[in-house]
Amino acid sequence: MKTAFSEILSSLRRDRGFSQRRAAADLGISQALLSHYENGAREPKLDFVVKACDYYFVPADYLLGRTSERRSGGSQLARALSDIIGKLEEHNSAEAELIANLKQATTSESKKTRQSRTEDKIKDERNKEEKSKEEKK
Repeated sequence: MKTAFSEILSSLRRDRGFSQRRAAADLGISQALLSHYENGAREPKLDFVVKACDYYFVPADYLLGRTSERRSGGSQLARALSDIIGKLEEHNSAEAELIANLKQATTSESKKTRQSRTEDKIKDERNKEEKSKEEKK
């Protein structure tokens, strides 16, 4: 059964643009367990609530649905840093994809170059053979 906690937990993750897999790994739990928490199928222990509050930079009262105030006094800097880290991770992911594409293109180009060289060698050998035959005549 959905609870304020489960809905808020899920909303915080989605607001950050995090997948369940990433958030679960960062929080030190399995993706399945996070899914249970977000669906209201299981209730977390207090240590998870504390971790989640620290991770999403929200007070426990907000996460538990007791207040609508998302920010506690000093969390603005921490939240900004979290957002920056998330953007850097996205950027690194895009760079990794670009590098993989470049490697693939380079490999493709290398194969074409090797094939072209082989074809050129074969043509050269044939030309030499033809010249040799003409000289013998």
